[in-house]
Amino acid sequence: MTEWNAAMARAIELSVAPDAPRGVNPRVGCVIIDDSGEILGEGYHRGAGTAHAEVRALEEAGVAARGATAVVTLEPCRHVGRTGPCVQALVAAGVSRVVFAQTDPTASAGGGADELRAGGIEVIGGVLEERASLVNRGWTHVQRTGRPFVTLKMAATLDGRVADGGGGPTPISGPESARFVHALRGDVDAVLVGTGTAVIDNPRLTVRELDGRMADRQPLRVVIGERHLPRSLRIFSDEALTVHLRTRVPAEVMADLADRGVQQVLLEGGPSIAAAFLDAGLVDEVVWLLAPRLFGVGPVALGPMSGPLLVDVREFGRIGDDVLVRGAPRTPAP
Repeated sequence: MTEWNAAMARAIELSVAPDAPRGVNPRVGCVIIDDSGEILGEGYHRGAGTAHAEVRALEEAGVAARGATAVVTLEPCRHVGRTGPCVQALVAAGVSRVVFAQTDPTASAGGGADELRAGGIEVIGGVLEERASLVNRGWTHVQRTGRPFVTLKMAATLDGRVADGGGGPTPISGPESARFVHALRGDVDAVLVGTGTAVIDNPRLTVRELDGRMADRQPLRVVIGERHLPRSLRIFSDEALTVHLRTRVPAEVMADLADRGVQQVLLEGGPSIAAAFLDAGLVDEVVWLLAPRLFGVGPVALGPMSGPLLVDVREFGRIGDDVLVRGAPRTPAP
């Protein structure tokens, strides 16, 4: 399938264009190519109610699309929503082949590949699937589970402390890790902490550029817990939207955020919040930053849990003087 990789890579690049949607709709890119691999047309989805990527690419290709190959990051849809089904558009345009990366997991739109085959079109799936799936990781997770994808970020010292014995906010990781965390925030729909973190650390929880300027897009700031919060806290600034959910039950939090259209959550809370979400099986990824410090006193990274968890490490490296461990938690075999 390497012969389609270059075209699919371009389709993936289109799908993450600056004005591509970052909400309840998936990000999709499409290119139309001839037998030599030359691009005849390309397009990407710009949001709800607008033409889908395949339709935009077909419009640009015009009559040259007949007999050509459509390369698209997500299996073409077959349902009628605010726009028509892409399957019908591809059949009507006379393309001879459709190559896609990720299968559509939704009940209403999925199954487009079978309809294309029934229409006499050759279909090839799974090209650069893992790479394309990362673009819509949150959207795909919501479709399959009904809840947002949750990343737990924790910065700790070598002896597992997240603060010293002073009881206030404590610098842990270095400036390179701080920039890395801002990039993490920029990729999610919501950043979540508990009321304790909101009061003790008084964080802004915003995304800032390298020069300190605010990024154009800010995630929703979410605080959970029943404790009253003074409106003077920086989390209530007008730099971004904030919601205070008066519950500490992880499942209730996830249900509320799913109703708000949140697809990816960055959990930046303290030890008790982290342990609660891990215990509830609601953490899909852990991002652990280990700083070369030893405090000897202070709170540890995780509160009590009902049992151990294993982490499938998928990334291990260095950020400045800190060590990054990234992976997915799983319950160990009995």
